[in-house]
Amino acid sequence: MAVTTKQLRQYGKPIVFIALLLPALWLAHEWYYAYQGLPNALGWNPQETSHRLTGDWAIRIFLLSLAVTPLSKILKSPKPILFRRMIGLYAFFYVALHLVGYVWLDKFFAWPEIFADIKDRIFITVGFAAFALLIPLAVTSTNGWIRRLGAKNWQRLHKSVYAIGVLAVIHFVMMRKGFQPEPLIYGAILAALLLFRLVKLKPKRRAKSTSGSLNRA
Repeated sequence: MAVTTKQLRQYGKPIVFIALLLPALWLAHEWYYAYQGLPNALGWNPQETSHRLTGDWAIRIFLLSLAVTPLSKILKSPKPILFRRMIGLYAFFYVALHLVGYVWLDKFFAWPEIFADIKDRIFITVGFAAFALLIPLAVTSTNGWIRRLGAKNWQRLHKSVYAIGVLAVIHFVMMRKGFQPEPLIYGAILAALLLFRLVKLKPKRRAKSTSGSLNRA
């Protein structure tokens, strides 16, 4: 029996919400144990461990949010779209945790050092650029903002998500020094998603071009 949209809203959304929250809950649990001086999984450098974990989950969930629309088109069903906003906001949440970890745990709010890093260290510059571009997307993710901006303007704004994806992958590659397969995998996934979008846009452009030619004939 096919799952209905109502069932997805009632049961699917809470399941996805909890599943995406689990990495953050695990991290909070381990930090509590570390703070209490109890055995934990954060290791000898808990700041680095939590920084990597939040960054890893940020890019994974971000790529998942980009994959929702292609999945919907492949399945020929709008149902996956029900989860797109939630997944996108969770991606922003983990990016924010990643940034807080850097500002708080790494730099202890030493703003002159932070600004110097943004200026002089390219991978941090790229990371901050990606975060800055994500802010308006997170803020305008509600139905109210879609109405205020208008559907077309809202769509134009949110197309920057692909540029953010490129910056995020570059940031990730530069952070992982030496040859490591994980950044290459994320880069390949992003490339496949961009290629899928380009392939899907071509028929639309051809259709518009043909329509314009017919109108001028």
